[in-house]
Amino acid sequence: MRLANPVYSLDLDWKQRCRFMVDPERRTVVVHFEKNVTASDIRRYAERLQMHPAFDPRFSEIVDLQQVEDLDLQAPDFLKLADEVDPFSPDAWRAFVVRNSVQNHAARMHKVLRMQANMRIFYSLEQAETWIQSRPSGP
Repeated sequence: MRLANPVYSLDLDWKQRCRFMVDPERRTVVVHFEKNVTASDIRRYAERLQMHPAFDPRFSEIVDLQQVEDLDLQAPDFLKLADEVDPFSPDAWRAFVVRNSVQNHAARMHKVLRMQANMRIFYSLEQAETWIQSRPSGP
């Protein structure tokens, strides 16, 4: 999947842990998290995404967690991220790409807390992209 309009933070340390791209033509956001990820990193991603001029909360999202070594999130963080920080519509299609049980658990927690039917967990980016591309077109 080739995406246009990459957006990166000026904060170099954060840029090493998170990068995302918005593709308005495909109505998709792809975010890659790496290394050590905290609730602050996820909050910063959501804030920067909302500032992107092409972002629409109804877009689909692919969250790639495969390169995350330490996911530093506590129970209150999960609640706050789901209830207050997540910029996507409850109807948006969401795909999480994981490689281990910790990442899988974090993705499942978010799915449960957001009560999203259109959220799936995958073990490959290709499977996630295929599923996202199968969504009905339109706003």
